[in-house]
Amino acid sequence: MSTLISQGGRAITKFQMVDRINDIAWQAHQGSVAAIIQLLNEKLAKSGVRTRAIFSDGILQILCEAASVEQLEQSPVVAEIQQILDSIAPRHIRRVNINSRIVREQQLLWLKEIDSDRENQLLWSQEITLIQPNIIKQLIKDFTEAQAGLGKSNFPKTQVSRPLVLVNKEKPKNQPNKKILAAVGLCSLLLLSWVVYAQLGNNLKSLMQFQTSKSLTTENTSNRKVQTPLSSAKNNLSAPSDDQFAIAVRIANLASASGKTATASTQWLEIAAKWQRASDLMSTVPQKHSRYQEAKIRTQLYKKYSEAAQKEADKSKS
Repeated sequence: MSTLISQGGRAITKFQMVDRINDIAWQAHQGSVAAIIQLLNEKLAKSGVRTRAIFSDGILQILCEAASVEQLEQSPVVAEIQQILDSIAPRHIRRVNINSRIVREQQLLWLKEIDSDRENQLLWSQEITLIQPNIIKQLIKDFTEAQAGLGKSNFPKTQVSRPLVLVNKEKPKNQPNKKILAAVGLCSLLLLSWVVYAQLGNNLKSLMQFQTSKSLTTENTSNRKVQTPLSSAKNNLSAPSDDQFAIAVRIANLASASGKTATASTQWLEIAAKWQRASDLMSTVPQKHSRYQEAKIRTQLYKKYSEAAQKEADKSKS
């Protein structure tokens, strides 16, 4: 059995390697961050969004940059990236954190800079979880691709291949036997994988449910921690004008966090008030402030979010 599985694996590698050296989609599916970035940039080019990414601490960190805030509206950008990554289904990547900011000069250590001051560096940030593909469907897909590869070999022709052709002519019956042996090996591999999945399926599901519940618990804890700065933000409304930018950003982050769980009309009204307060504070940032231009952009953006929250409150009433 192990010999057949080994021969089947070699058959897959042999016939697929040449075709897939330049296959960006396949490399992205295998988890190549460079290939994932290339596919994201190709699909987001029309919207004017450029991406960079790095895999750190088990999370794929993606940075989205554009020339204007309108191009980085959170909901459509997150939805499009989620759809693209779900279609790629990169192996060993489940958690993705999407960050956004106005485009800046090339920075090699952009993740370190963002982590040092997330409130002032980003417009918004959101973590998503990718849908895990069905293991049986994935095995069937790999098996189908391997069988398709058996019919066409694209190996480059070299001088060494001529003696091999002569030997094959002398023993024409060995070639079909090798193909049959490889096919049997692939079937055995598929059957073995199915048996392993049948035995461990319930354990895998339990593990995934545990990880999901753990992630939700962590998120709830983070939300409770985020709520505490609100009182300090209110007390600092009379602080010097140079601090108004940071205070407005903190209030905006609170409003963004509350918007993820709001359902009632009163909750949406509170969120709208927070966005409006953040917009008003941003409008008081003086021209001498180092981030005055960004403050003007955020003033309009927060006002827009406040109006959207007000509309949600009206919908909840009806």
